[in-house]
Amino acid sequence: MTDWLTSHGGVHGQVAEGFEPVAQVFVDNFADRNETGASACVYVDGERVVNIWGGAANHKTNEPWREESAIVVFSTTKGATAICIARLVQEGKLDYDQTVATYWPEFAAARKQDVTVGQLMSHQAGLISTDPPLSLDEILQVTPVVEALAAQAPLWEPGTDHGYHALTYGWLAGELVRRVDGRTIGQYFAEEVAGPLGLDFWIGLPEDQEWRVARLRGAPRPSGEALDLMRKIASPGTNGGRALTMDGAFAPIDGVDPFNTRPVRASEIPAANGVTNAASVARMYAATIGTVDGVRLLDEATVDKARAEQVFGPDQSLVLPTRFGYGFMLHCDELVLTQDGAFGHYGAGGSLGFADPATGMAFGYVMNQMGGGIASDPRAVALLQAAQACI
Repeated sequence: MTDWLTSHGGVHGQVAEGFEPVAQVFVDNFADRNETGASACVYVDGERVVNIWGGAANHKTNEPWREESAIVVFSTTKGATAICIARLVQEGKLDYDQTVATYWPEFAAARKQDVTVGQLMSHQAGLISTDPPLSLDEILQVTPVVEALAAQAPLWEPGTDHGYHALTYGWLAGELVRRVDGRTIGQYFAEEVAGPLGLDFWIGLPEDQEWRVARLRGAPRPSGEALDLMRKIASPGTNGGRALTMDGAFAPIDGVDPFNTRPVRASEIPAANGVTNAASVARMYAATIGTVDGVRLLDEATVDKARAEQVFGPDQSLVLPTRFGYGFMLHCDELVLTQDGAFGHYGAGGSLGFADPATGMAFGYVMNQMGGGIASDPRAVALLQAAQACI
């Protein structure tokens, strides 16, 4: 690959011949799409063909975004969590068709004895928050929220509908990991996924890695139709508002996003607080559909099972139509990937990781300037479409 240096709009990294259009779109994002700092990476058939970064890691100090920079990727973390669950299914420790209570007996409370692992992983369990709501301090301890979810009655009959479990998904899946493996999901991911692949990716950031973390920058205030949609989705008391903030626990405090703080990054929030860069996201997904430096995370049969459509239609939390396999977002008009068969996950603000088995492409994009949408951020879509056109 050739170096892509400061003569190209302040963007650094390496680009293989034929993939220069991806780097150009990345540069254009700064000029045309309000980018602040970001990284993007593409693998094809297990080989890295694009790895670029640029901009500011901190808009307040103008500290540059470096190759080592990392950022909270919100729900792009869910893809990592789904991979952990899929590996445990592959190992025979979990079964998507088995009830959650088989592995976690306390979960059977409040008429949840028949909820399956697959229903939980595809946002059908009806457990988008807790009653009564928990404080942020309680949530960051993890055990209180896990116990509350075990006792919680579903908001709808599990298996009859789906609604995005924006935050609870992670603790539910994480407790399954702990019950069958003994490790927390952060530990499991570090030892079984990130470690073998050499990823800079953490679910529960160690204090000695804080130096890497870029600062999140809030999304521009929406207006017009965009504002109306956000009010419909995320206003307090709505399913979306409850799911996205745990009934306000994750609302900004004095204008500071909680995810810009050490306590939130240090906890294990397996749906939302992964800290990583694009190179690690793309490498992780590349190892789900092929071998990367001798490491393959999932076999073909497991991938096909995990990416099989489970739900598609209006989402009880996000209002818009969503489409999910077992933990992975699937391509549709509202969740743009490359084509049917691709699987991955967007994160709030715009980050994205996915794999496309048909083309052998794996993709990662992370940024600190939050976009205003729920998914299909224009910066990510422009990059993935440019990459697809190069293959």
